Amino acid sequence: MGINTERDIEANLQIGPTDQGMVRLFIEADGIEIPMDFSPDEAEEIAAEIMAAIKAAQARSS
Repeated sequence: MGINTERDIEANLQIGPTDQGMVRLFIEADGIEIPMDFSPDEAEEIAAEIMAAIKAAQARSS
């Protein structure tokens, strides 16, 4: 299993700041909740990786 393995699972993703100054990605699927906290610097790195993935996906689809 990997990034290219498709699955038929629905999940909800919420992203927001915590009261502790962290950025939280909160994933909920099939009754499982996964809170993932990141420092603002780590969150910026994740955002940059997401943007790079978007550009790569756009390049492949055109």
